[in-house]
Amino acid sequence: MSLIIRGGTVVNADRAFRADVLCDGDRIVAVGDNLDVPAGAQTVDASGQYVMPGGIDPHTHMNLPFMGTVTADDFYTGTAAGLAGGTTTIIDFVIPNPQQPLLEAYHQWRGWAAKSAGDYTFHVAITWWSDRVHEEMGVLVRDHGVNSFKHFMAYKNAIMADDETLVKSFRRSLELGAIPTVHAENGELVYQLQRDLLAKGITGPAAHPLSRPPAVEAEAANRAIAIAGVLNTPLYIVHVSCKESLDAITRARALGQRVYGEALAGHLIIDDSVYQNPDFDFAAGHVMSPPFRSKEHQRALWQGLRGGNLHTTATDHCTFCEAQKAAGRDDFTKIPNGCGGVEDRMAVIWDEGVGGGLLTPSEFVKVTSANAAQIFNIYPRKGVVQAGADADLVVWDPAGTRTISAKTQFAKGGFNVFEGRTVKGIPSTTIAAGKMVFHRGELMAVEGAGRHVDRPAFTPISPN
Repeated sequence: MSLIIRGGTVVNADRAFRADVLCDGDRIVAVGDNLDVPAGAQTVDASGQYVMPGGIDPHTHMNLPFMGTVTADDFYTGTAAGLAGGTTTIIDFVIPNPQQPLLEAYHQWRGWAAKSAGDYTFHVAITWWSDRVHEEMGVLVRDHGVNSFKHFMAYKNAIMADDETLVKSFRRSLELGAIPTVHAENGELVYQLQRDLLAKGITGPAAHPLSRPPAVEAEAANRAIAIAGVLNTPLYIVHVSCKESLDAITRARALGQRVYGEALAGHLIIDDSVYQNPDFDFAAGHVMSPPFRSKEHQRALWQGLRGGNLHTTATDHCTFCEAQKAAGRDDFTKIPNGCGGVEDRMAVIWDEGVGGGLLTPSEFVKVTSANAAQIFNIYPRKGVVQAGADADLVVWDPAGTRTISAKTQFAKGGFNVFEGRTVKGIPSTTIAAGKMVFHRGELMAVEGAGRHVDRPAFTPISPN
């Protein structure tokens, strides 16, 4: 089945130009004017709109077992919500339990993901170390299209990776041509600060940011960068939330180190005043790690995106309903950490970034798709509108508006951190694998239509 998008302005990371886009099956076959179109081709009118590569969210958690419960969004509902927001590919996380074989966990997640409506691929977390982990990392890279490994420097007594694990895993990643990623928070400091706050009787959601101040994140970011620098290993730091962490990335990059930073849509838009709300359900709904920061840090993150020291935008989509969050009503450390956003990421970043004069449309494409595709080695299959690329596209209406609300969202969980925000600039049509899956408010996602995306290993970098 052929599909043609007519009358729009194609926006790639390098330029914008007037062109039609012809898709045949799941690939783009031509981009240009006056294209010959097969009889019976479906036509999408993009007059007055932009045609951009479908968004890539490099940080989601669908169907995640976490803190004694499981996220509200599974791989179908989560990826379907993403399609409604213009995101056609997610990179989710396989998170083995300590002592669980990596391959066992990987196949478990692949089974859960079989119902995805959009394309998906995985980072695999290293939560423990042994010779078996060393070997299975190689199998994952060679046989299963994994080229990134995640390390939690937080969550003491659960999945936290100590320095020995970081060193061994970073070195192994370098050997395999994979990139290590880190959740940068000093887990020991967080644990001790949590204990101190509880001992003082500070038990509500307002304690959450107090237990995870910017210095806790910055210490871990600096430590991970130092380890990667000694080993000459590239490094990707997820959900950079504070100026101090960004400064560490900026210094390292100025010295020629390959360090990449990710910003969450929530950290760019929402400030820490949400934790002072007396309504427990509201404040707990915003509990995620790292927490939301002050407006000073938000300004720094936008500067990082504009200046090229932050490279991708993500959501850390990890939804829990009020009943699940209520597990921590008397102890903030038991509130399941996580917020949504996969449905709203592109719209809020366009509204604040492009609408606010902070990003150009091409820079928007860089930080919502192209950079993620390049960093994780699926470019130019993803992240660009050109012949030969996957037919994953979003037709973007810069004049369209939508008021975000949990009552109208497709994502589950019953809560939205962007509640009530009216955004200007929204997807009018989303195309995934050459098929229209969202059009002017109507979601046509198909369970199981998503494909697993293999990500080839990088050419290993020789140590100094």
